[in-house]
Amino acid sequence: MAEWSLVVPRKEITTSRGRHVFGKSLVPGVLDYAGHEFPRSAEQPWRVTPLGAITMILDFEAPARSLPRSPVLGLRDRPLLVSQAGPARGVTVALTPPAAHALFGVPLRLLANASVAASDLLGRAADLLAEQLAAAPGWSTRFALLDDFLLPRVLSGPALARPVRAAWDRLTSGPARVEAVAAEVGWTRQHLTVRFREQVGLSPSTAGRIARLHRTVAQLPAARSWAELAIRCGYADQSHLNHDFRSLTGCTPTEYVVG
Repeated sequence: MAEWSLVVPRKEITTSRGRHVFGKSLVPGVLDYAGHEFPRSAEQPWRVTPLGAITMILDFEAPARSLPRSPVLGLRDRPLLVSQAGPARGVTVALTPPAAHALFGVPLRLLANASVAASDLLGRAADLLAEQLAAAPGWSTRFALLDDFLLPRVLSGPALARPVRAAWDRLTSGPARVEAVAAEVGWTRQHLTVRFREQVGLSPSTAGRIARLHRTVAQLPAARSWAELAIRCGYADQSHLNHDFRSLTGCTPTEYVVG
């Protein structure tokens, strides 16, 4: 399964002050929960890079920022620049495309490279959920409430076409050529690309590139050299790694490491 952790220069992480609390979900296709509590702060830019998940941020206390309240961020093929200031409290829910498609009930192409208020997708239930979570006595209770809200909706919602689901799982689990994946699911590459982009929001090749990026970042601590890391993670060479890293994140691998 593709990782969804942020890939940003470390100075952007270390200069932020706040508290994060992480929790696992019992809901199929929900990767995890990340609660956050940030004190009042001056305006600060954030660079959100492409993730292997659709994220829904439920705001208890929303900062002043260039996103709607309680935003849902679809899959992206480019960095998103966000500026925010003031206190922020809430929780982020990370969803795989199958879970997001079931929960929101819309083709995920409508969310690609976009941010949409959760209330526009879930109606008043999104606002009521955020209020309930804010009033809960602690994070373990909040995570349990999220499971209770999400589980019946994800299980009863619309499913991705089986070949699209199979292609997503294959492309994000390890290196794979789109042509080979199309043959595995019994479609032509062109037909897979059209159906995949409609239901997931990105092309199969882009989904594979993003998954490779996150696998690369996960292996950085054990890498002996950029060239060795590039070959191990499926890039043609170090130049290919640098180009793809900058295209997706807005910074080079070196800039990411040293900040």
